[in-house]
Amino acid sequence: MGRIGAVKVLLDSSVLVAAFVESHPRNEPAAALFGRIRQKQWALFVAAHSLAETYSVMTATPFNPRISPSDARGVMSDNLDEAHIVPLTGDDYLAVIDLLAGLGLSGGAVYDALLFRAAQNARVDRIYTFNAAHFLRFGAKGKPDIVTP
Repeated sequence: MGRIGAVKVLLDSSVLVAAFVESHPRNEPAAALFGRIRQKQWALFVAAHSLAETYSVMTATPFNPRISPSDARGVMSDNLDEAHIVPLTGDDYLAVIDLLAGLGLSGGAVYDALLFRAAQNARVDRIYTFNAAHFLRFGAKGKPDIVTP
């Protein structure tokens, strides 16, 4: 695993998919993040939910060429072997639902809120996402920083 003394970054599935799929229109900026991770300048964190979401998107989206389940698993294994996977507890899920209800948010916002909770629990410095507005609605100011590659 990457050393924890490095800058701690959590990549959401929008960035993971873009980094792993060469034909993705945002591949270049997303893939560039892995240079710092491989050089041990950054420690990589991934919410457990993002593993399933990344696999789902990679295998269901009609990328050219198509990505088979085994290819998706291989790419994920190759690139996430040193990632710190951040699980959530039942109490975390209930806290996220309380947060969303308090903000009047519904639907898919729950997935971004779960990722934000994982980032807070892991005390990461930054969340990298192509959907910054989704995270800023949780009143995120300060740590973690929300950054678009």
